Amino acid sequence: MRVAIYARVSTKTKGQDTENQLHQLRAFAEQHGTLYKVFTDEESGGKADRTEFKALLLEAYQKKFDLVVFWRLDRFSREGALATLKYLKELASHGVAYKSFTEPYLDSLGPFGDVIVSMLATIAAQDLVKIRENTKAALDKKKAAGMKLGAPTKAQDVIDQVRRLEAGGASNQAISRALKMSPSTVAKYLVGKE
Repeated sequence: MRVAIYARVSTKTKGQDTENQLHQLRAFAEQHGTLYKVFTDEESGGKADRTEFKALLLEAYQKKFDLVVFWRLDRFSREGALATLKYLKELASHGVAYKSFTEPYLDSLGPFGDVIVSMLATIAAQDLVKIRENTKAALDKKKAAGMKLGAPTKAQDVIDQVRRLEAGGASNQAISRALKMSPSTVAKYLVGKE
């Protein structure tokens, strides 16, 4: 079995070092097969845009290894349950197993691999429901307070710009030249101002 290792620390400073994880991960890889490659990142796990993480996923897609082992799930990803589940399913779809070294229950090779993935999927789905509920509650509160929701339209941006220039003392002709629009359009935007 070809074993890849993924190790991550959040920062290069503050005494963090991937070697703390790699010592035992290398021993595990050598004990359970052939060490294929070590992927290490020194940045936040809260985003997917990590150089070595992306390389790991690409090489999993290319079926260059059979198993990836990481120290703990939060060392693999901290993007939340939904994103992490997506990565684990992606690995599995390419025939790559995964194992958390310090979390024996998180092992797709073990007897409960499918159960753990199902539990993670359920947790991820519940997280998504909670996010939607929180977002809806926040939007309802803003609506009740009379706040206009949504991005301003381009036309509204132009109207606001015309009104700011006029408030700053610019004439309709100057505004017309500055914004490359007809003086009648400038006048129309200023007529309905509050």
